[in-house]
Amino acid sequence: MNLFITIRVLDVVDILLVALLLYQMYRIIKGTIAFSIFIGIFLVYVTWLVVKAMNMELLSTLMGQFIGVGVLALIVVFQQEIRRFLLLIGTNYQVSRSFGLEKLFASEKLKPTTNLQIKEIVRACDNMARSKTGALIIIPHNSELKDIIRSGEKMNARISSALIETIFFKNTPLHDGAMVILGNRIAASRCILPISERHDLDPNLGLRHRAAVGVSEVTDALAIVVSEEKGTISLAQHGELMHKISLVQLTTELEKVIIEEA
Repeated sequence: MNLFITIRVLDVVDILLVALLLYQMYRIIKGTIAFSIFIGIFLVYVTWLVVKAMNMELLSTLMGQFIGVGVLALIVVFQQEIRRFLLLIGTNYQVSRSFGLEKLFASEKLKPTTNLQIKEIVRACDNMARSKTGALIIIPHNSELKDIIRSGEKMNARISSALIETIFFKNTPLHDGAMVILGNRIAASRCILPISERHDLDPNLGLRHRAAVGVSEVTDALAIVVSEEKGTISLAQHGELMHKISLVQLTTELEKVIIEEA
């Protein structure tokens, strides 16, 4: 009896290619809603394996039917990510005519927001509230909000109160929509956010507040809203909206985000 496993060179190449594809797929869906959906599908699959191993025939059959159409479900759910993955491969092929490892594995490491930059954000919100300048600022916890960033104008700019106030000044072309702050940079402005469809929200709330609640419902982001009508600052997190918060409360919540990211 042969106790040794024969590993061919092609087996090693096969494993490396699969690892490369999985890593690329992870990079594409990381920071998007699709990542949470993928985790949910994976947990359902693990549950089905456990149920099957315990010989729970009825539940195993029901879940088996769900798993049976899993491929079609994945194509429907992840159609945008699959399209993006194919586009990534095509783009890399056109640019380099090869799968350059330095391009496929290229990844920028974000530096965390500093206390000085938190003060800049709070100062900007205070000034905009005083002047009744409407603003919507999104700060994620762990996700990168790639889909939302792609919907706006990419900036990659240094965080400063003057720049934030300038962007949201009503006569500038970038004032409409949301600003996304990622790490120590302003990643994008004029971004499009999902609108909350909850019926228990105050009917007097405008689209900025509903968008803030909406993005906090589907992501782990913290959303700051400066009201153009009342000159107040509100904060949305985990689908809940805190009205008329003080600058101290705003600073505290922002520091919590920074501590969790560090």
